[in-house]
Amino acid sequence: MGRVVKERSVKSGLLPGTLVHIGEKIDREIKITVTDYNEAHCEEKEINALKECFYHTDPSIISWINVEGLHEIEVIQQVGECEGLHPLVLEDILNTDQRPKLEDFGEYLYIVLKMLRKGEGTDIATEQVSLILGVNFVISFQEGIKGDVFDPIRERIRNGKGKLRSMGADYLAYSLMDAIVDNYFVVLEATEERIEQLEEEVMVSPSAETVRKLHKLKRDMIFLRKAVWPLREVLSAMTRRESKLISDQVALYLRDVYDHVIQVIDIIEVSRDILSGMLDIYLSSMSNRLNEVMKFLTVIGTIFMPLTFLVGVYGMNFKYLPELEWHYGYYAVWIFMVALSAAMILYFKRKRWL
Repeated sequence: MGRVVKERSVKSGLLPGTLVHIGEKIDREIKITVTDYNEAHCEEKEINALKECFYHTDPSIISWINVEGLHEIEVIQQVGECEGLHPLVLEDILNTDQRPKLEDFGEYLYIVLKMLRKGEGTDIATEQVSLILGVNFVISFQEGIKGDVFDPIRERIRNGKGKLRSMGADYLAYSLMDAIVDNYFVVLEATEERIEQLEEEVMVSPSAETVRKLHKLKRDMIFLRKAVWPLREVLSAMTRRESKLISDQVALYLRDVYDHVIQVIDIIEVSRDILSGMLDIYLSSMSNRLNEVMKFLTVIGTIFMPLTFLVGVYGMNFKYLPELEWHYGYYAVWIFMVALSAAMILYFKRKRWL
């Protein structure tokens, strides 16, 4: 899984609210896109340099401010000052190793969740998304990794399809969260295909590479559980309408997202159980294979024990042995040894040891 090791130790000893970026460094400038819309019109523009603050004085206009990139601390600080965001919120936005959570600051809600996508090969690309929900605006902060899952929402706003243009900022926040959660199923479908292929490999031809794949999948499922499990608490709190920023109508839609999250968690738990069972099957298969080899070697050793005894007896360096001068002694010993081996093999087969 393509994840960056995020070092929290750099914040050790700093004052609360100190802005430090923890996450992947993106080699490009921060991109800020502002989309203002209502039922009648839609305006979308990109801001290259933050020279003035965003204003949301017209209650009929919904603003979606999308910030792609967190590595330029000064820009994030300016956005926070323009919108009156608490320094602790800005600190959490810049720390991309946050768990999904919801914080109510009265005039706005701060929401954190993880956006998951299929990466290169079997990797899972992850990106933290922070949402600020106000009365008539939503600010989304992304890490700046190329691409996201919000293109269908952008198209719906531009084309005026669905309820987005006629609903409030809370519905926009719901739509963004719904797009992120729906994409979890895409990631899980790809993961389930990998599990099915690995299950067949475990049953047919397990190897050391199989164990490596198993451990990678188990790590992926642990990461997915960590990214999704706390999200149900976030959605549960939002559906209870403890904030005035969420309407009754949007709360119903959020319950649907909550149900989807529960389904995702169930799939993850079932997949984890399957992987644990597959590891047990692999270990049992390896143990059974070793037992078969040991049984075969034991039978061979048992067959050759009396033969070795005979050879040892007649290989002693005594001058006078009873059969030493016998003309047919060599052939008789061979016939006896072959007959003894055949009898032992038949006996072992009758006992089902072979």
